[in-house]
Amino acid sequence: MIDTAAPLLTTPEKAELYRNALDMLNRSGVPYMVGGTYAFQYYAGIARNTKDFDIFVRERDVERVLDVLRRAGFKTEITFTHWLAKAHHADKFIDVIFSSGNAVAEVDDEWFAHAVDEEVLGAPVKLCPPEEMIWSKALIMERERYDGADVAHMFRHCSGLLNWERLVRRFGPHWRVMLSHMILFGFIYPGERSLIPSSVMRDLLNRLLAELEVPTRDSKVCQGTLLSRAQYLVDIDEWRYEDARVQPRGAMTEQQVQEWTAAIDK
Repeated sequence: MIDTAAPLLTTPEKAELYRNALDMLNRSGVPYMVGGTYAFQYYAGIARNTKDFDIFVRERDVERVLDVLRRAGFKTEITFTHWLAKAHHADKFIDVIFSSGNAVAEVDDEWFAHAVDEEVLGAPVKLCPPEEMIWSKALIMERERYDGADVAHMFRHCSGLLNWERLVRRFGPHWRVMLSHMILFGFIYPGERSLIPSSVMRDLLNRLLAELEVPTRDSKVCQGTLLSRAQYLVDIDEWRYEDARVQPRGAMTEQQVQEWTAAIDK
């Protein structure tokens, strides 16, 4: 549970503006969820100050949400067509997220089906489900940002809340990434390894063992770009690997990849 006696996690001025935006979104009826710092506090028990506010929506609802935020006094923009819009009011920002930077963790109906009813800044909201938060965070391994500690803290704090079968299904073909975080959890918390269900660990380890008996494919593809948009560019640009983010293998167009790459140093 969110500790209502805890600090606002932002300034009172920003909290008032965000609360007003939440009230307007609630009155509009457009579906959204709160993620970011507030959801992380709920699931990991860690409070940390935030400069912005994260809401998650289906792609089809982005324009409706931005319209509400404009009426709340924000200026808005579609920052990246494959995953992110922004609303800003002076030094106050709301990220409107409808996928992930690698276009893997698209916000779909299942996010809303498993969202958690809570209260944030005095407004009734739905929090992003823990499974989807882990799924999206597990795939962030940038040089300047690695969310593995967040994943470990969520495993530790809300293991019993998780639908592990659904979490494995969410990772789909990227199950090796989930397994890597589970293995690291046992290293980070050697006395709490049992928080990871042994049946889940065995399932993924059996998949790994089964792959050892299968010859590797001839295709030359790099999936590292799903983890970091910068650190595997050499594989794509110089070593001529296929980029796993690009259609039809991934969900991004070549233009979206170029735009996302151009923003690395911004």
